[in-house]
Amino acid sequence: MSRSIKKGPAYDAKLLAKVEKMNQTGKKEPIKTWSRACTILPQFVDYTFLVHNGKVFLPVLVTEDMVGHKLGEFSLTRRFNGHGGKGK
Repeated sequence: MSRSIKKGPAYDAKLLAKVEKMNQTGKKEPIKTWSRACTILPQFVDYTFLVHNGKVFLPVLVTEDMVGHKLGEFSLTRRFNGHGGKGK
């Protein structure tokens, strides 16, 4: 179920403030965040976020195709080791 259009996208205000500050200074440093539920806004494009997956911070470079998705979608929490069998 998606969020109401009337309410707008759910985003982290602190994260948006960090991006706005980096826009003014002109720096492109990675931004560390634990906010996996934050919706990717158009202002986040071309920035790198270090998104926590529960163990480590994974780098996520935001592109235009990612706008509207959540940051957590691009930082997987589980690793697939393959199916078992004799060959393993």
